[in-house]
Amino acid sequence: MEIIPFDKRIGFIWYNGEFVEWQNATTHVLNHGLHYGSCVFEGLRVYGEKIYKLEKHTDRLFFSAQRMGIDVPYTKDEINRAHEETIRKMNIKYGYVRPVIWRGSEMMAISAQKNKINVAVATWEWPSYFTQEDRLKGISLQTAVWKRPPPDCIPTDTKAAGLYMICTLSKHEAEKNGYTDALMLDYKGRVSESTGSNIFLVINGEIHTPVPDCFLNGITRQAVIEIAKNEGINVIERDIYPDEISKAEEIFLTGSAVEVTPVGKIDNQNFKVGDITAKISSLYMKEVDPNYEYND
Repeated sequence: MEIIPFDKRIGFIWYNGEFVEWQNATTHVLNHGLHYGSCVFEGLRVYGEKIYKLEKHTDRLFFSAQRMGIDVPYTKDEINRAHEETIRKMNIKYGYVRPVIWRGSEMMAISAQKNKINVAVATWEWPSYFTQEDRLKGISLQTAVWKRPPPDCIPTDTKAAGLYMICTLSKHEAEKNGYTDALMLDYKGRVSESTGSNIFLVINGEIHTPVPDCFLNGITRQAVIEIAKNEGINVIERDIYPDEISKAEEIFLTGSAVEVTPVGKIDNQNFKVGDITAKISSLYMKEVDPNYEYND
């Protein structure tokens, strides 16, 4: 299937309070978000024409903006309505939504006190992040050289554009070496996450996951922890080091984009797509998608 470049698609994008044609939703090349990373965003899923946990994502979007010193020129309710109106206008049934907030091009320097704050919401059909084959056998991860920075160096609890450059570098390197994605360690050498998803290890029938002290406490992560606890599965949030990966019987990732995706390989270690991963994945899909058929 031909993949249409994002700047060549048709439709509409909500841009500073009004809908503009997709290819006209542009900004100046000298905007501050591009040059200095003063940009925050979110990623949401649409299931059966309904956005999953819209309010939580908007809360986090505004939190990220506040941490970056950005005053959003709209209320949360206005942004929520923009999301809903955009998926209706684009007739999205199963897809992805990307709100983004950035500083404009009024000043070109590190200081950007007078720059306009721009807001856009785009959406497109997007059934699955990984292929069905990847989901069945589990994706592969290569441990990255780049590490998650400490929280006193950069606002690691935000979904800010600048934080993802090390992810792009790491994912590109992993893909070059035949892996699907990269496993990120943190500044202390602990397991943290993949390039855009939280990680869970199943050890002796219990689920272990890193403490999100220098990376996002994902909204899907929180939902999966609640699902597991409701099923009577013990969930342990703790420091996890790379030498503990070999103890895991199963490993999976979570995120709005990846949903619940099993991991079949990390570096030279292989893992099975096990019963707990399959159960959590099915229960999560049942929660988010009213048309999903859950097989116990």
